[in-house]
Amino acid sequence: MERTTVCVAGGGPAGMVLGLLLARAGVEVTVLEKHADFLRDFRGDTVHPTTLDLLDELGLGERFAALPQSRLDRIGFPVGEHGETLVVGDLRRLEGRVGHPYIAMVPQWDLLDLLADAGAAEPTFTLRMSTEVTGLRRDADGAVTGVTWRTADGAAGELAADLVVACDGRGSTARAEAGLEVVDFPCPMDAWWFRLPRRADEDAPALTPRIGEGRMAVVIPREGYFQVAYMTRKGEEAALRARGIEAFRADVAAIAPDLADRVDALESMDDVRFLSVRLDRLRRWHVPGLLCLGDAAHAMSPIGGVGINLAVQDAVAAATLLAEPLRDGTLTAADLDRVRRRRLWPTVAVQALQRVMHRGIVRPVLAGDAAKRSSTRGKGRRGGPPAPIRRLMAAFPPATIIPAYLIGVGLRPERAPAFARRAPEPVTADRG
Repeated sequence: MERTTVCVAGGGPAGMVLGLLLARAGVEVTVLEKHADFLRDFRGDTVHPTTLDLLDELGLGERFAALPQSRLDRIGFPVGEHGETLVVGDLRRLEGRVGHPYIAMVPQWDLLDLLADAGAAEPTFTLRMSTEVTGLRRDADGAVTGVTWRTADGAAGELAADLVVACDGRGSTARAEAGLEVVDFPCPMDAWWFRLPRRADEDAPALTPRIGEGRMAVVIPREGYFQVAYMTRKGEEAALRARGIEAFRADVAAIAPDLADRVDALESMDDVRFLSVRLDRLRRWHVPGLLCLGDAAHAMSPIGGVGINLAVQDAVAAATLLAEPLRDGTLTAADLDRVRRRRLWPTVAVQALQRVMHRGIVRPVLAGDAAKRSSTRGKGRRGGPPAPIRRLMAAFPPATIIPAYLIGVGLRPERAPAFARRAPEPVTADRG
């Protein structure tokens, strides 16, 4: 029987941050990641100001800055008939409050490779790739005492642990086996992710949703390409696939005419990744021996792109609160509940804001109502935020700091604990 102090299920941002921080506290931690590498497209690639500051505190900021990335410092909506943009969130106004007043767009695999490399330098950190958590071990009283696992080549085994942390996403095996109660909220949309070519001279420092009748898209500038999130009404997956790629291209070109000259890059529906959007959270985040974090505790809507930031903040809070009892062998269920209580209200507040945006913006747009209403206000207006918000932002630009703060910083930003902080690691030829 193999044994570790903490078994982390899932090598995403929450799992890797938690593993690194606990290892720097001297806690033996093993991260199990079911894939052979981190190279998967269309995972959340937004790195927010608070996460950038965290990387600085961990001594990884210089190495992260050397990664290929694009930076977004404004969030806006198209208005008017000439393509004007109404900025509703200006991250530049966060200067002085955070060290990096922008969102860095970096392929998630680059961030995870960076964290894995930092973890490998810690003697108590182990990362096992191609190893999927398949179930939970329990003692006679039902407390979780570890996991069962299986590798890609069919080997199987068990890993005993004082604590299992589920960071394996909204489809978490550990969460499902624990039987934790889930509270679901209605979502009006699903998302289709794809990439389109981007010319070297195309500058796009603002994240600008495209809104039209019955459709919505977010075009995210990346190094060498645009990453597009195309929103459709929930339940339309089968119908859109049946219409085929030509109809899909036409829909994309209609909502983003500036990208019409490159939609042929989508050769088939296999070039489009479908995501069934969910918004939920657990009533309790733990059972004895098991704690859920990130999407395993609270699946977020893609609206605002805050899911990764919340997951990372969960991990920092968990490491801060649990490192000492894990080292001392005194961990209790009350310690696990402290993590939930610390992170619950930021989660509830963000999900409440997302639900308001679903009702006030996304649902009317996808139903075609927003375009019908906006057409009565003037030629070419394509919907967007409610009129009071548009008037406020246009009349008082400093108000753009409010959405910028909510998205870029959050309601309870976490700082790296003292035991995890390191001096900056310089970039070298063999360590990018």
